[in-house]
Amino acid sequence: MFRDLMMRQECLKSPSTVITHQNLKVSPRMILCGSVLLVVGSVLVHATHNPALDTAWEDWKSTHQREYFILGEEAIRRSIWEKNMQLIEVHNQEYEMGIHSYELGMNHLGDMTREEVAEKMMGFRPDMQAESNNTFVPESGPVPTSIDHRKNGRVTPVRQQGSCGSCWAFSAAGALEGQLKMKGKDLVDLSPQNLVDCVGQDTGCNGGWMVYAFDYAHRNGIASENAYPYTGRDERCAYSNSMKAFECTGFKEIHGSETDLAAAVAQVGPVAVAVDAGQQTFHFYKRGVYSDPACDPRRLNHAILAVGYNRRAWIVKNSWGKSWGNKGYINIQRGNNMCGIANMASFPVV
Repeated sequence: MFRDLMMRQECLKSPSTVITHQNLKVSPRMILCGSVLLVVGSVLVHATHNPALDTAWEDWKSTHQREYFILGEEAIRRSIWEKNMQLIEVHNQEYEMGIHSYELGMNHLGDMTREEVAEKMMGFRPDMQAESNNTFVPESGPVPTSIDHRKNGRVTPVRQQGSCGSCWAFSAAGALEGQLKMKGKDLVDLSPQNLVDCVGQDTGCNGGWMVYAFDYAHRNGIASENAYPYTGRDERCAYSNSMKAFECTGFKEIHGSETDLAAAVAQVGPVAVAVDAGQQTFHFYKRGVYSDPACDPRRLNHAILAVGYNRRAWIVKNSWGKSWGNKGYINIQRGNNMCGIANMASFPVV
């Protein structure tokens, strides 16, 4: 069924688009797509939904402005949403029993499958063949037991990447923003869209690597969000030197050491990191210290920004909007390289 759902997703450019007979041109592909919709829709349109959740479903749709116009679409999405609700409820019951260190909560990802979230919103794609001699060497001396760059005014508000695998661009822009403030300049939002459109070594909404974004910012600079606003889709590069808001001189990398990552966050500022975010516990994280043994530190697929830490956790900014997590943030367990958070970290040098 999921394969059919994915085919249906490919067929529909926008679930909110109504195609009328005036502009409909039938092709073999559309016939195939229509058949898939009918098959999948007929399977789930009669699925048994829990009537006790009717009000919650309507409230969720209203909150997240969901409308479904395609035959069978709402039945499919309702079924997915109910399964996610059940997962959240079971987890939170176990949380109350002391089994977990964090809570889950329903959010705007509620009508998406685990695979859809991975496809649409995880875009960390490193070049595993690239070689670098830019390993970070911490300054000597102790680091503070805790630090939070949000309190130092070095972190911009949480943003929403939408259905574009541009997490790498938001992560890189966030690290550059931190350096902007560290150098005594006014903190401004820098442009992830500039990176999505113009970093030739990366693939825009299909994913990328923060190191290549820093290299681009070194060679070209980066625009502000106001000069080059985010659209959430691949566009032709429109950057010009007159847009330049900031630039860097290079980058440094961290490979596997949480000690070095803490030193970088303390001594340099916010650091771009990558994690395995493929678990549904990550997708519906709400509060607490995140720890999931299913996380694979070798399977890094999502880029985020480490903006601080304390004795228990890394304080991490995501780019899935303020309705996700704890107002857009997640605390990831510190001390055992949870989800591979220290394996491919990097930051710009200015």
